[in-house]
Amino acid sequence: MRKTWLSVLAMVLIVSLVLMGCSQRSGGSSEPTSNAGSNASAGNDGTENADTGGDTAASGEKIRLTVYSTIGELKNQDMMKSIAADFTKENPNIQVEFQFPGAEYENILKVKMAANDLPDVFDTHGWAVIRYGNYLADLKDEPWAGNLTDTIKPVVTDKDGKVEALVLSEAKDGISYNAEILEQYGIQPPTTFEELMAAAEKIKTDSNGQITPFFMSGIDNGMIGGFLDLYATSMYISPASNQGDQLLDGSFDWKNWTPLAQKLLDMQKKGYINKDVLTAKYTDMPQRFAQGKVAFVYGAPSFADEVYKVNPKAKIGIMPLTTMVDGDTPTFSGGERYTMGAWKDGKHLEESKKLIAFFAKPENMSKIANATKLPPGLKDIPSQHEFSEYYEKFKDIRVFPYFDRVYLPNGMWDVMCKTGTALVAGQTSPEQFSDKMKQEYERLRKQ
Repeated sequence: MRKTWLSVLAMVLIVSLVLMGCSQRSGGSSEPTSNAGSNASAGNDGTENADTGGDTAASGEKIRLTVYSTIGELKNQDMMKSIAADFTKENPNIQVEFQFPGAEYENILKVKMAANDLPDVFDTHGWAVIRYGNYLADLKDEPWAGNLTDTIKPVVTDKDGKVEALVLSEAKDGISYNAEILEQYGIQPPTTFEELMAAAEKIKTDSNGQITPFFMSGIDNGMIGGFLDLYATSMYISPASNQGDQLLDGSFDWKNWTPLAQKLLDMQKKGYINKDVLTAKYTDMPQRFAQGKVAFVYGAPSFADEVYKVNPKAKIGIMPLTTMVDGDTPTFSGGERYTMGAWKDGKHLEESKKLIAFFAKPENMSKIANATKLPPGLKDIPSQHEFSEYYEKFKDIRVFPYFDRVYLPNGMWDVMCKTGTALVAGQTSPEQFSDKMKQEYERLRKQ
């Protein structure tokens, strides 16, 4: 009996010691046990730590920041992660978790906005003020904010002076061109649309049709939509006498769209666009460009590395978009390409700002510029890549936001791409294109 009693007593003592140990460890683990919610750190008891900074760090737990980005190239994703790793070395209590959703990025962010549950830091991909402004913290007092370039500052600053995001890379879309072809045929980069068409005729004729002046894809119809979007700015927005106000207030006469649609159709009829435009894919273009079969591509040279895989000696140039109206000057379209904004309701807002400030360091901005081959959104950032000289040469060229993002209701981009493709397919006329734009513009403005 005594032996049994001693056994029971020993068991009680063991259980008591175990419970005491559990009580002492509660909340003291160095890692959270819950992944639910990217903007709060959870303790072992499953509760969320609402406070940021000192309290969480003092308990030994690591703060986890989620960052969503639109960067698609694997090498550039790795570059971003390497900068974040350097940040964590300096701030060992903060973990940075990147997400690169790709084509689903926009839809995912819309869902998160509806739930008011956004990532701590996210890429505004051209919509910093218009779409995300109400969800972003004001960064105007950050040390880097005063160094935003003159071309990008208005794009990410609202009417009250609120700075919505750090612009890692500026988008400056004009025309990419095969420099060897232009040299071969003695053509200087055109500045007017008439000069561009004259260059296209010379290239097509003198090469006996072996070189296609312009490459477009009806499969990836954003290339056709891109042409229309770029030149809509040149026709209706950038000239001194423009129709921007009418597009914004709904009084724009959509018959004015017909001449732009006609120019696209004329380019096809004259043989300036690849004959297989309806079946060609965007991925077909880099190889043709590398082989000297394509002279011009609308947009930025984001395809450059794919060209170099085929022809390491290829020479790619960039130039502003040509004018469409007499008396106007060339322009770029763009603004934000890659950015970092901070969710204003994030539980780790100060840490988010700290991370963004780290990416804004000159050495990190240079690393991003050299990797993406795009101009940085901050002044006096050195970069050395094959397009640096072009961005320096054209640094004073006006940059307008993408036409559809400012002057068309949400949903019109798809209309423009699909109807533009129908135009080159012979399924609709320029006049019918204008009617379709008017119809959809009025319908979507009411939603």
